[in-house]
Amino acid sequence: MAGIGVAAFAVAPMAPDAASLPQRVITETVSAEPAAPQLEALAAHALDLHRTDSTRAGDSAAAVLLRLGVADAAAVAFLRSDAAAQRLFDGRGGRSVQVRTGADGALIELVGRSPARATEHLATHFTRLVVSRAADGKLTSKEEAVALQSQVKLGSGTIKSSLFAASDEARVPDAIAIQMAELFAAEIDMHRELRRGDTFSVVYESMTADGEAIGWGQSTGRVLAAEFVNGGKTYQAVWYRGADGRGAYFDLAGQSKKRTFLASPMEFSRVTSGFAMRFHPIHQTWRKHNGVDYAAPTGTPVRSVGDGVVEFAGQQNGYGNVVQIRHTNDRSTLYAHLSRIDVRQGQRLDQGARIGAVGSTGWSTGPHLHFEFRVNGAHQDPLRIAKASETLTLPTASKAEFAALARTLQSQLDVADTLLGARGRAE
Repeated sequence: MAGIGVAAFAVAPMAPDAASLPQRVITETVSAEPAAPQLEALAAHALDLHRTDSTRAGDSAAAVLLRLGVADAAAVAFLRSDAAAQRLFDGRGGRSVQVRTGADGALIELVGRSPARATEHLATHFTRLVVSRAADGKLTSKEEAVALQSQVKLGSGTIKSSLFAASDEARVPDAIAIQMAELFAAEIDMHRELRRGDTFSVVYESMTADGEAIGWGQSTGRVLAAEFVNGGKTYQAVWYRGADGRGAYFDLAGQSKKRTFLASPMEFSRVTSGFAMRFHPIHQTWRKHNGVDYAAPTGTPVRSVGDGVVEFAGQQNGYGNVVQIRHTNDRSTLYAHLSRIDVRQGQRLDQGARIGAVGSTGWSTGPHLHFEFRVNGAHQDPLRIAKASETLTLPTASKAEFAALARTLQSQLDVADTLLGARGRAE
């Protein structure tokens, strides 16, 4: 303690004593400017007013301008007659409209943002419309395709009833929740294995137009990293783009998340999130029912769980409309009771290709998909096959770069996880 006291005493004299510093008093007369000229200048200053709103279903150009406080009959007439403006104000909702007006409500400039017109640009660009007024009062319009920008966002949640209820509470978009479900589908059966208290953290892209959130189409990009804790076991995935420009998801050990076979013949969604294996209503037994039945509305898309060739596409007695696909190594899948068939016999398919839609044809008491997975003719559990199917490993040359990326994304997941803890403490 004596040593500490001496150290403190030795440091104290280094700071100058404020009382010993020289002091000087400066006195200056400040004269106020007359108020009248200032008020006159303020009154003469032209004010520009900026307002922003989004179009609503059924909106017209006049209705949007009225909400934005624009009082300009000439501008309304121009927007009604201009082809580019007509595309912006076509009665659909979610388009961003910003206006700049004078104090009298006359339009100076309008900027509208809507989905890209070209199909190939829908996910990457938006259409920007600029309507401006020249000095002579003439209005002109300019339309151009502009690249969307991405922002990185974090989210986390706790399962109380369903994945979508948790993502809603965490304000994580549906598209991101669906991507997470697909990412971990081979490890977690999101229909039957979710537990109350399971948690997730996610880092994802949010697409913006000129820095503004978009209200149409695919407003979110891809999941960059995700962590799901199910029944106390942690699963992780990160997005990695290799030197060849192709990207894929891997766990933190560099093992690919993509499997030879998907765990489900339907994409996860709010509609399909209620999937459940059910007791066969006609046979009244599980023994004779060598497959999995998933209840889903008629028309729900059905996809091939793996690469293969269509072995049969047509009607088969109690199966109704059915598709059978032959895969490698004596493996095959069957999809029955379809309302429609979108493939033909002999057609080669990639994993995830649409083959038809859920229906109630054949021996069926309601809309559902009957799905079978066979190996050498013997029925197998589809989820077990998906979990055991082959995966890819990162090339050795990419492992160092991947490890650095994984550390960065892991730190972001940790931050997202702290948000979950903060919410829990607030509650």
